[in-house]
Amino acid sequence: MKRILVALAGAALLGAPATAAEPVKIGMITTLSGGGSALGIDIRDGFRLAVEQGGGTLGGTAVELIVEDDARKPDKATEIAKRLLERDKVDIVTGIVWSNLAIAVVPKVTKAGAFYISPNAGPSLLAGKGCHENYFNVAWQNDNLHEAIGQYVDDEGFKKLYILAPNYPAGRDSLTGFKRFYKGEIVGEVYTKLGQKDYAAEIAALRDAKPDAVFFFLPGGMGISFLKQYAQAGLTGQIPVFGPAFSFDQTILGAVGDAALGVVNSSQWNKDLDNPANVLFVKDFEATYGRLPSLYASQGYDAARLIASALEAVGGDMSEADAFRGALKAARFESVRGKFRFGPNHHPIQDVYVRQVVRDGDMLTNKILGKAFEDHADAYAGDCKM
Repeated sequence: MKRILVALAGAALLGAPATAAEPVKIGMITTLSGGGSALGIDIRDGFRLAVEQGGGTLGGTAVELIVEDDARKPDKATEIAKRLLERDKVDIVTGIVWSNLAIAVVPKVTKAGAFYISPNAGPSLLAGKGCHENYFNVAWQNDNLHEAIGQYVDDEGFKKLYILAPNYPAGRDSLTGFKRFYKGEIVGEVYTKLGQKDYAAEIAALRDAKPDAVFFFLPGGMGISFLKQYAQAGLTGQIPVFGPAFSFDQTILGAVGDAALGVVNSSQWNKDLDNPANVLFVKDFEATYGRLPSLYASQGYDAARLIASALEAVGGDMSEADAFRGALKAARFESVRGKFRFGPNHHPIQDVYVRQVVRDGDMLTNKILGKAFEDHADAYAGDCKM
């Protein structure tokens, strides 16, 4: 376990109320080791950056950030959440990357009366029938980016698609979202093992299916392995691939190399979005950590800025739970993606872009081609009854 106590210097000079003298405790459960650790590291670092920019505060309030590694294991994440809630008495929990872990942890957090702010996982269950007034997702609902590529591929006239994703909640949501907007023929729909690294069988099957294109959702190391093996099989340039940002994010492109060049993918954020919050975020992240920010870093950063806006609204007094919840819902913060608001299920209503992997000097990165959706809401809000 790693504890980070960020003290509020000069609280009296800033006019902070007496209740702000005690730091607000935030528990971060994220993946820092094993498969997918780059995603959790970026979420953590984006969150930390927002605290550092606030002079060691969020919204002028001292925070004690307790960071723990779930190692992508649901049982471990659940155990950590129990400890954070019962021993450490955290007010807010955040950080989870994976949807199966979120489904295991979020209901326990909200049942205990604490708030959960998701910087990534947005499973359909928590967006719909499993929604809760203390659960907010600052990233997306799982289907959203896949819906955007489904629409794009359909618009571009691809008639036959082979689609694959890992067999866990976000993987199943991804293909559901893609099929919601893609109206052509699905010639293969495959669910792989979470954490799988060998895709020889899947690549052979898709070659035999003779699709016009391939859509895949394989985040982290899974995507790196698939793209490298796809190129080795000689399919790059023969059968185009499409996917969401998770498979073509900054953390992945360096490892994949030219196999990703030219691929169109979808995202609600990119480093070239020209708004003041994003310009500052990209500049400060690169200066602080010596690397370009990823989508995951942008979401960790926005999660912290959302919390900061709500803490500022209640003067750091977490006993004002209704007021804090209302301030979260109002989302009065400058998001790195530009305009941002919550739908009735506390998931974003936001623009979603199509991007393309390009070469910028010696490195690969993404540039925005245009919008796939404007003010896009998720499909499950109508099932949410708060």
